[in-house]
Amino acid sequence: MSEQHSIHDDHHHDDDGGYHFSAKGYVIGFLLSVVLTAIPFWLVMAKVLPTPGVTAAVILGFAAVQIVVHMVYFLHMNAKIEGGWSMLSLIFTAAIVIIMLAGSIWVMFHLNTNMMPVHDVRQMP
Repeated sequence: MSEQHSIHDDHHHDDDGGYHFSAKGYVIGFLLSVVLTAIPFWLVMAKVLPTPGVTAAVILGFAAVQIVVHMVYFLHMNAKIEGGWSMLSLIFTAAIVIIMLAGSIWVMFHLNTNMMPVHDVRQMP
């Protein structure tokens, strides 16, 4: 009976494709997060880049990288977890958010462009 129990336990300890976390992974994620926060802070405080638009674009780039770092090191997301469904749901969610944001901006831009100008009543003859 103990031999069957041993075989059964070994089956559960096989590599199931999940993420096996460690303290080293958390430390790496933490250090990357600190660096990815400190660099944009320094860019803003020291006014290193020539225009605020360029600074904003660089900060958005750092923010995107930091999102990926958090998902990999703290949320343990990869293509193997749950047979890939976790990553697929993330991609679907990102696509829906991008479509909604782009559509909202498009609608607001065209409403602003196509609205009739407001005339001042006092200036009419």
